[in-house]
Amino acid sequence: MIATHTQRELEQGAKLSIINFVDCLVEDAYHLRASDVHLDPEDEQVQIRFRIDGVLHDAHTFRREMYAEVLSRIKILAHLRTDEHQAPQDGRFRYLLREDRKPIDVRVSIIPTFYEENAVMRLLVDQEEEFALGNLGFSEENQKKILRAIHKPYGMILATGPTGSGKTTTLYTLIKILNTRSVSIITIEDPVEYAIRGINQIQANPRSGLTFANGLRSILRQDPNIIMVGEIRDAETAGIAVNTALTGHLLLSTLHTNDAATTLPRLLDMKIESYLISSTVNIAIGQRLVRKICSRCKKEKEITPAEAKSLREVLPAHLLETQQTFYQGHGCQKCGKSGYQGRIGVQEVLLVDGPVREAVLRKATADKIRKVAIEQGMVPMFEDGIAKAKAGITTLEEVLRLLHE
Repeated sequence: MIATHTQRELEQGAKLSIINFVDCLVEDAYHLRASDVHLDPEDEQVQIRFRIDGVLHDAHTFRREMYAEVLSRIKILAHLRTDEHQAPQDGRFRYLLREDRKPIDVRVSIIPTFYEENAVMRLLVDQEEEFALGNLGFSEENQKKILRAIHKPYGMILATGPTGSGKTTTLYTLIKILNTRSVSIITIEDPVEYAIRGINQIQANPRSGLTFANGLRSILRQDPNIIMVGEIRDAETAGIAVNTALTGHLLLSTLHTNDAATTLPRLLDMKIESYLISSTVNIAIGQRLVRKICSRCKKEKEITPAEAKSLREVLPAHLLETQQTFYQGHGCQKCGKSGYQGRIGVQEVLLVDGPVREAVLRKATADKIRKVAIEQGMVPMFEDGIAKAKAGITTLEEVLRLLHE
């Protein structure tokens, strides 16, 4: 992969401007659709890597002697201490693109490693057109379930999945749908990733005592209708969140679980009574992100008998009976020869009502809750992924990767 602006700066040698070099890094990352820029110091050089569609790619290397100046420039931009080299530091800055002055928020994390400090810059680009449930990959049926749940006057909406599965983007999308002048919406996040007009957003700061739990207590005195908590991390936050939902507020949050069904037993582990869980949780959304096939180089792919045999070992038989043709990207200039461009969500939406509520009250296991939810019409995440592969949105390989996460 060649990032042209950065390459040009590196080729200038002695004339190299550190300010221009850092600017070019951000510019190239943006134009290549990278979400993160990694600066990894090694013995004699520094490796630059871009994370594109969830996968890290080597971009460039530069001389180790330059690194101290590059790091100082990044620290100055992010308002960090340039004389601190032994402790982790976090900051952020806003960058304006040269061509159209479009603002990009860049989150910076610096941490000491064996060779020297390691720097990672995350690009947060607020793309308005992406904030729609359909664009995130939700099926029409799942969209209906979510819209019904978020328009209830109270209860909890929980987005679940591992780090980097798009949970926060889903919550921001729901917040934007709910954002009208007739309601008060307050969020507490760590960090605040995107600024949304008309919403009061609070940055959590545990060092000053502003934790999710303490912040949530304070928010309740601000007369909100809708509250978003960045993450339910502990029993204290979970307890306050449930009580908040019970007293007439709609609360949105994220939880680290493998799927939607595991969400409910996870709250039990956090010392929340089963009757409170069953009466406050409206829906649990389980999700992952898969790469989309590049539209320019997409071609049909027939499944060979050997591949079909392998797939039958991991897929339910009925998912392969009706279709033997799938799709893949062959690689082109548009997608950087990867065959993929962009990502989309693969989801399952568990509605907590009727039989599911009874299963929660019985303190059933996640497997039993999952079975009941499927009987009630929940489409499992894996089947949602297969449907997207059949439609030519993603590849079977990407969906099969969900099995190993």
